[in-house]
Amino acid sequence: MQLSDAGLLKTDLFIGGRWSPSNARYDVIDPATGQTIAEVARATEESVDAAVTAAQVAQRKWRDTTATQRRDALAGLADALLAHEADLAAILTAEQGKPLAEAAGEIRYAAGFFRWFAEEARRVYGETIPAHRPDARLLVQRQPVGVGAAITPWNFPSAMIARKLAPAIAAGCALVLKPAEDTPLSALALAELVARADIPSGLFSVVAGNRDDASRLGTALCLDPRIRKLSFTGSTRVGKLLLEQCASTVKRVSLELGGNAPFIVFDDADLEAAIDGVMVCKFRNSGQTCVSANRIYVQAGVYDEFTSRLHERIDALVVGPGADAGSTIGPLITTAALKKVEQHVTDARSQGAKLITGGKPHQRGGTFFVPTLLTDVPDSSLMHSEETFGPAAGLTPFNTEAEVVQAANDTPYGLAAYFFTTDLARSWRVSENLESGMVGVNTGLISTPEAPFGGVKESGLGREGSRHGLDEWTDIKYVCVGGLGQ
Repeated sequence: MQLSDAGLLKTDLFIGGRWSPSNARYDVIDPATGQTIAEVARATEESVDAAVTAAQVAQRKWRDTTATQRRDALAGLADALLAHEADLAAILTAEQGKPLAEAAGEIRYAAGFFRWFAEEARRVYGETIPAHRPDARLLVQRQPVGVGAAITPWNFPSAMIARKLAPAIAAGCALVLKPAEDTPLSALALAELVARADIPSGLFSVVAGNRDDASRLGTALCLDPRIRKLSFTGSTRVGKLLLEQCASTVKRVSLELGGNAPFIVFDDADLEAAIDGVMVCKFRNSGQTCVSANRIYVQAGVYDEFTSRLHERIDALVVGPGADAGSTIGPLITTAALKKVEQHVTDARSQGAKLITGGKPHQRGGTFFVPTLLTDVPDSSLMHSEETFGPAAGLTPFNTEAEVVQAANDTPYGLAAYFFTTDLARSWRVSENLESGMVGVNTGLISTPEAPFGGVKESGLGREGSRHGLDEWTDIKYVCVGGLGQ
């Protein structure tokens, strides 16, 4: 990495506003080359305790700041991310693998959360309620939850932190972060920008660790009674474990968990727009997004034409390291991720699916996988019951609207869903009948700081982004003032 500001590449823990070295370290690997790019300090339970202690002190000061002060701090962080966009994108690509253009887009997306919640910080409104007797007044206040904890994923290592940190700061909370073990450098770079900002020391801490540390650190965060809220983005399996642990101290919990997004193309759809939607929804970040199209249903009347045109677009994708100019598909994050995609393709083919293109690891080796298209994928396949999390698209034909809506809802998950149609009445019917927290109608790109992000069923609890994301970081206090007389 060639950085204009070498000070953004940090490898120590960030606790209480200070960089804390450790003799215990682990390797951060570039998934494009398999080479070590940094050795990052490993946190312990003692590190978590120190971070929470510092957070308590800082949060007590921060909760008493004005909304204008919080706004200015968040706006300053947004400006700092944009000023260092190239360096932050380079760090992100090096540890995560996505193409540089996508990484730069993620940095702008992350800055958008700081900008949005800078504005929302001034809108933490209370209310007055008509009193039940003449000598009383009933007031409702929103106050910060207190110290929060966040556990973030590797697929969007900057944006997912911003989506949690920004509303926490806006509401008057502190945050202790455990970033994904594969991508700690983006979190530590953000911590460096926080350290340079006009924000109290201790308000944000980063405790990183490898896979062996993940369970211990997560448990320490969940069981600490001083932490009043946990925000987690990751798998449903891990989310359930964290939810169980948080129950011991009755923490508030926000969970953005796994998805199994249906993507439906009706006969009357604008096919070019639908194909554009599949490409951005399925192949962005090499298919490694929680809202990625996982089950692609195409109505029989346009099935063959859609398949042919999508085939051409998939074959035009360029596989290569994210740092290479022109690369549009980077590596998968780990060998385990590659094997999962292989397993899904093999399983679908064993059940009768037809391989149109791809279907194997790329000749580059490592964790690169050839962009893949399968047709006639059955509902009994792994591709229909699990997140593939890779650049493999499977098409399934359908005949009627009722049939496809039933199939789309036949899953324990409900994060995102997409469909394409030019029928106005159908757009209302289907969007209302899909069991999903988010629905894209004639678009494959739905995420934005202004809108609530989250799912239903086993895809999670709570919402991030939008004005609702700020509510997640506040408690409602009711105040009854009596004895006012008349």
